[in-house]
Amino acid sequence: MHNIDMDVVEMTLDVMKYAISRITQTSPELGHPKKEEELRRLVGETVTPEGIGGEKAFRLFRDVLVKATVPIDHPRHLAFVPASPTRAAVMFDLVTSASSIHGAYWMEGAGGIYCENEAMKWLVSLTGLPEGAFGVFTSGGTAANLSAMVTAREAWRSVSGEHGRDRGLVITSIGAHSSIKAMAKVIDADVHLVDSEDRLTGRGLRETIGQLSPEQRNRLFAVVATGGTTNAGIIDDLEGIAKVCEKEKLWFHVDAAYGGGALAADSVRHLFCGIEKADSITIDPHKWLFSPYDCGAVIYKNPELAKQAHAQEGSYLDIFKDEGAQGFNPADYQIQLTRRVRGLPLWFSLAMHGTRMYKEAVERGIELAQIAGRLIEEDPDLELVREPSLSCVLYRRKGWAPDDYTNWTYKNHKAGLALVTPTKWKNGDTYETVSRFCFINPDTTEEDIKMILDTMK
Repeated sequence: MHNIDMDVVEMTLDVMKYAISRITQTSPELGHPKKEEELRRLVGETVTPEGIGGEKAFRLFRDVLVKATVPIDHPRHLAFVPASPTRAAVMFDLVTSASSIHGAYWMEGAGGIYCENEAMKWLVSLTGLPEGAFGVFTSGGTAANLSAMVTAREAWRSVSGEHGRDRGLVITSIGAHSSIKAMAKVIDADVHLVDSEDRLTGRGLRETIGQLSPEQRNRLFAVVATGGTTNAGIIDDLEGIAKVCEKEKLWFHVDAAYGGGALAADSVRHLFCGIEKADSITIDPHKWLFSPYDCGAVIYKNPELAKQAHAQEGSYLDIFKDEGAQGFNPADYQIQLTRRVRGLPLWFSLAMHGTRMYKEAVERGIELAQIAGRLIEEDPDLELVREPSLSCVLYRRKGWAPDDYTNWTYKNHKAGLALVTPTKWKNGDTYETVSRFCFINPDTTEEDIKMILDTMK
């Protein structure tokens, strides 16, 4: 299996040709999912006792299977939170895989971890957290949020030793990311939702805490604020929430998985005032910091608390803690032991392009949202649901019902024009179906936006 022969060389060349071709396309084909039966009919059995050969397997992927996927970096992929990894980051993702680095402990991965830590220093500097704050790269926002919540719960339980068997309680808003509720289940905690999809304020948080029963208040250990909601780009009142958390002695976590990239943008940095007081922060470089999937990050004001919660013990792990292997061990600060050095592509891209280019690229996403907002306001058939926030724009087509938005989405996707999906927005006591843009890719143009909006006529 490991013998080097000409077939492997040819295969390597084919892969590199594909990679170069793919990353130089600023507007790749907007693929479409196919049913499993259809894919099986097109490619047949691929895993067989004898194997089908690398050439055939690669051809099936290139000609059939990858076309049944939607490229997240297409300039008119404006649904969900898309991504736009730099070419440098994509190429170094190949290098990362080829280098076979185990990124759990310094003893095995010192060089790779050093590079990750250089990128992490920049991320931490964006947050304004005090000296001593640091973090580690994870598989994404879900793993980062879970790591932070575990740390928060263990810190709460260790303060007085009174809560060892208590089921904890977390407060967040209905606008928070779905992973908060999902990860609360993982740690067997309850979530109390503030019934507002708009900005969670310090005042609203105080009122919510005041309405808790004594039993609930005794179990409350953390508040999760959002630094850029996925649905609308809303940034909570981080300063006000921080003050309440400090007074009430609650862990203050900021989920900025999507919006955290905007910390690099001078035009909106002031909107995050208070994030420097957080106990932990989630940021996903694979969203708005131009890294390939998957790359999230969790940052702690006091990393030692995370180490107390996550460091694993085992006789076969003792060597990693020996004096001769001293260094930063990423496995000690989040939920995963085995980990890829997924911060390496970000490091290489930052090293190659410089942080100023990152600032400019993030600012472009914010500018595109403002352009879209202006175009929508100028169109008599369209209407903004709310002012654009960060790079998100919610808008409605006057007179449309929910099915109209769905049919429009499928029509544009089928035509290979764009992927723009509907969402729901809480309007009073009811939820309204509206359309949504999320701009990440700096290659998206004003003409792209006009082209999409024109299809709503």
